[in-house]
Amino acid sequence: MSNTINRQKPIFLSSLIFAFLGLAFHFNAQAQGAATYPTKPIKLIAPVAAGGGLDNIARAVAEKLSRSIGQTVVVENMGGGGGSIASQATAKAPADGYTLMIAYVGTHGTNPAVRKLPYDAIKDFTPIGMIGATPNVLIINPDLPIKNFKEFVDYAKKNPAKLSYGSAGPGTLTHLGMEQLKLAAGIFMVHVPYRGVGPAYTDLLASQTQAMFPTLFAALPYINTNRVRGLAVTGSKRSPVAPNIPTFKELGYNGFDGQQWYGLVGPANLPPAIVAKLNAELNKVLALPDFSEKMTSEALTLMPMTPPQFTNYIKEDIARWAKVAKDRNIEID
Repeated sequence: MSNTINRQKPIFLSSLIFAFLGLAFHFNAQAQGAATYPTKPIKLIAPVAAGGGLDNIARAVAEKLSRSIGQTVVVENMGGGGGSIASQATAKAPADGYTLMIAYVGTHGTNPAVRKLPYDAIKDFTPIGMIGATPNVLIINPDLPIKNFKEFVDYAKKNPAKLSYGSAGPGTLTHLGMEQLKLAAGIFMVHVPYRGVGPAYTDLLASQTQAMFPTLFAALPYINTNRVRGLAVTGSKRSPVAPNIPTFKELGYNGFDGQQWYGLVGPANLPPAIVAKLNAELNKVLALPDFSEKMTSEALTLMPMTPPQFTNYIKEDIARWAKVAKDRNIEID
């Protein structure tokens, strides 16, 4: 029996040595690949159709990143399924740094909180870095006899059957944000979901609905021309492009930190060296004065983060909207 054991020892040791050498070769190859990365064009998936805020951000990032990283970054629009088609394509791509995606609150915030998705927003991706966020703003039709947020809450409590609000659809930020407000303020409004934010604006401007909770960027043209009235914005401080609109926090409502945010992600298990390089290059882009000026003009506050910080942000955002959905009994198949 001892002879059998002695004969097995060399075989076992040889297996261990080969396994160790294989692992060492794998990590060495990864390190060499990361050192020379990128050696070919990078695909940046925008999970929307061409045109609009997210597409503009993707193209602005791609242009600056191309110059910074020394390789062409090509934007590929992949709309449909509320971002799920693009998310699946990114999650299934090789983890080599040549397929990236602009993640946003829909793909990695609200949708994972209320829907059964064909991807896992945490496990199937490697967060690389945050780009920035634009706050949401409570707007109303100016025909209402309301001048400020306090008057809005008082009016809603006295006239619960008179107010309705439009959203871009069930489970969107425009829906969940208003439901959070209804719960916090103790008010009632009828939810009128639309297929996108455009039709919701049309009915708000025509007084078919009375309120809405869109992004500040989308609302600014209407606010600046007095076609709607802005009452309060989310986030920790007032936006420089709408300094007269107070934050919910100023008005005594804590927890209204939800924003339309955008960040850079890749497939799960991206090599750490590639993640570090992409994060550093992205943060260089965010620090460029002309890029910052362009994003500020679109009501976007730049928010550079490390990969771990961005990972935590995504997890906290999903938890935030999952709580709102649970509190309001919102579940979407």
